[in-house]
Amino acid sequence: MRYSAPSPEDFQRLKDDRRKTGNEMAGLFGVVSGQQWCKYTGGVQRREMAPQILFLGAARLALTQEEFERVVSKMRELGADIELD
Repeated sequence: MRYSAPSPEDFQRLKDDRRKTGNEMAGLFGVVSGQQWCKYTGGVQRREMAPQILFLGAARLALTQEEFERVVSKMRELGADIELD
């Protein structure tokens, strides 16, 4: 798989367009906190987002709640113990 993470500007634009706080974006992408989200938008300790984190956020943005729940149900069928906020 070839992967290049979105730029900090891309993530900041997404946050601004959705009118969300850093904590809300962190929840959407399944990261610990707004401080972690800040690292993807530039911040002092900038880091690139791993593809699996981006996949979770993109799935939450693109899929209906029912479709997303089907995926989570499949994860449980595969043996995962998962509860999402």
